[in-house]
Amino acid sequence: MKKTFLTILCMCSMLVLNAQHRTEVYVTDLDNESLTSKVEASLTALLSELNSAEAEKRTPRMAGINISEQAMNSIAIMWENSPFRCMESEIAESALATYGGTEYEIRNIPLIFSDLDKADQYHEVAVRFDMSGTITDFRMVIAQNLYYQVMKSNNQVTDFRRRQMILDFVEQFRTSYETKDMDFLQKVFSDDALIITGKVIKATKSEIAIPDKIEYKVQSKKEYLTNLGRVFDNNKRIRVSFDEIEVTMHPVDENFYGVTLHQGWSSDTYHDEGYLFLLWDFIDENNPQIHVRTWQPDRINGSRLPEDEIFSIGDFDI
Repeated sequence: MKKTFLTILCMCSMLVLNAQHRTEVYVTDLDNESLTSKVEASLTALLSELNSAEAEKRTPRMAGINISEQAMNSIAIMWENSPFRCMESEIAESALATYGGTEYEIRNIPLIFSDLDKADQYHEVAVRFDMSGTITDFRMVIAQNLYYQVMKSNNQVTDFRRRQMILDFVEQFRTSYETKDMDFLQKVFSDDALIITGKVIKATKSEIAIPDKIEYKVQSKKEYLTNLGRVFDNNKRIRVSFDEIEVTMHPVDENFYGVTLHQGWSSDTYHDEGYLFLLWDFIDENNPQIHVRTWQPDRINGSRLPEDEIFSIGDFDI
């Protein structure tokens, strides 16, 4: 009798623990009942397993979850930086059709990264899935307000599909630094990409007050990625965040876009904030290329960098 009681007690305890770690996902606005059920089951299983793994201080177990190898690899690399969990017991989100029309995406999934500084623990991810319900991608995303700011814009970038495409690749670009995805960066930078990086040079002491200045360094794609590879090797953890975004279509060629972002960069050895500018070429929409990447510190001489000194699409010839 005592043994039976203990067995029942253990089973009840396991059920309580599983319930505590479970995140139930409900997909809305998807006109396919079978696909909806598959996605809800896969994403519920994935988030619940991540929650359990974080609580039990172990690596996630993906057996039985309908997920691609690419998505598993992304999760594994992110997990190495910091374990994470979803703090919500229920999530109800729309499924958004991607610009290619063959997949859907669920955004705004809130995660807490337990090993990061408290101010940097909250992030949102997007999960993409195909028409069979397989989870194909798991990536960090820009904040919801920034995403909708661009998607609802009625200014220069009026094509909804192209705006969605730009933001998709901006998010992939961000995630590639956090997951140290050198293959993606090799692919997305054009062979003749121009890389410009600025740093503040402090004036030497003198009787006359001389203001600080920004000194710019120009690198080729090969030089930049070689140096970046060293940064990846020397830092276990890299965090990239964007809190401002502006997208501008080229006034003559509608296939070229300038994207200006206010970027935060944090690693084991270095931290900075500044303006990142990317000149994207979408002539081949399946393989967009970055022709220009610039970075500038956001402050100089104690003040915000003047707007007319921030690189933009008008500063480069196409």
